[in-house]
Amino acid sequence: MNLFWTSDWHLNHLNIIKYTGRPFNNLEEMNSTIINKFNGRVKEDDMCFYLGDFLFKSGSGRGEGEPDKAQKFKDQLKCKNIVFLEGNHDKGGKNSLKTPIRKIVIHYGGKDIRLIHDPAHIDWNYKFHICGHVHEKWTFKEFQRNGKTVHCCNVSIERWNYYPVTWAEIDQMYATWLKSK
Repeated sequence: MNLFWTSDWHLNHLNIIKYTGRPFNNLEEMNSTIINKFNGRVKEDDMCFYLGDFLFKSGSGRGEGEPDKAQKFKDQLKCKNIVFLEGNHDKGGKNSLKTPIRKIVIHYGGKDIRLIHDPAHIDWNYKFHICGHVHEKWTFKEFQRNGKTVHCCNVSIERWNYYPVTWAEIDQMYATWLKSK
């Protein structure tokens, strides 16, 4: 079993294409490309931590999404071991994802890692976080407060060529980032 991390697919969110500069012409192309890249990498018995904002649901007709259920997209994913964390577009089950998980701590790669959606919610008791929410803005970032330093890795799909990412990939890029500081 391999572990993967990903976030911020925003399936059915038409305007996310222009907001983040995604290279897709329409919703169908974006949705199918993201799902195909996931299925091409993550196998049925693997595990994936999905760090929020799975899809965007709106009935407003403003081009901000379609009223589809999360289950429609979940059923298209080969991997059945997905731990979904709540993102800001998932709150209160408004997109039918209905996950009660907002944060989780795992021990992996020799470290305690806090998984969250929004890096604004870092916990100063953990030195390494994996998050989403910031889309294309950055891959790694250092936060400092009161003499404490926290590092955060952003797994939003824009930063990883629309693929879920492995620990080996995170760890390799993290080591390179640390050397460049």
